[in-house]
Amino acid sequence: MRPGQPNSTPPELSRHYLIGGRVQGVGFRMFAVAEATRLGLRGWARNLPTGQVEVLCAGSPAAMDEFLTLLERGPAMAEVTEFVVSESGPEPFLTAFGERR
Repeated sequence: MRPGQPNSTPPELSRHYLIGGRVQGVGFRMFAVAEATRLGLRGWARNLPTGQVEVLCAGSPAAMDEFLTLLERGPAMAEVTEFVVSESGPEPFLTAFGERR
């Protein structure tokens, strides 16, 4: 890119999600991974010993907003009763969902 040219790279958001309720044993983590992959997001999802699901991801604002809506609802068998979202700083080391870090 030459000086004075607008940056053609779209901005990227990074978010951390902590989801509680009936979210383990109902496919929530796999649902999150499948939807994130479909949306082209980078990151990871894991089940916590507390019964919650934790997700860290990064991507375009439009994809992240759609992902937020999907996570709030969850898969059909899930019951989300706790949903905490926090913006995080740049996450340059996140890989595509499903890839090993």
